[in-house]
Amino acid sequence: MTMTSERADLIALLDRHRGFLRFTVRGLTDEQAASQPIPSTTLSLGGLIKHVSATEHSWVTFATGGAAAMQAEPNDWVNGFRMVEGETLAGLLADYEKVAARTDDLAATADLDAAHALPEAPWFEPGASWSVRRVLMHIIAETSQHSGHADLLREAIDGQKTMG
Repeated sequence: MTMTSERADLIALLDRHRGFLRFTVRGLTDEQAASQPIPSTTLSLGGLIKHVSATEHSWVTFATGGAAAMQAEPNDWVNGFRMVEGETLAGLLADYEKVAARTDDLAATADLDAAHALPEAPWFEPGASWSVRRVLMHIIAETSQHSGHADLLREAIDGQKTMG
């Protein structure tokens, strides 16, 4: 399949926001990445990497197999936003790279207009469907939003900022 400018733009935008997220954790130790520097939350930088990776994986599974495939995937609601014993920042980043490669392949090759009905959830309009294109835009939005969260956490750890 030919790489259209739309496909290239989707991949480039997603990769840019992934890059911001990865840049935010540069030079951190596992202990810093696992720390929860904001008292009102259990968020950690490693946990955000883990969450964004899992979310991207889940939505790509939806885009390729529909709601049933997405819901069949395991989801750790308790530990999804934090690093647990045995996890390392390097390991989480490596997992994220694998997920990113799968998403990029989807963006480069899938029918962007192919759609599936969304799973039933209070935050989705009943009976709504999302195309692969819409899923990719959602992944971009999720990644961008969590990159902002990561920037705040990093600044709380050691004063470093992704930008500025």
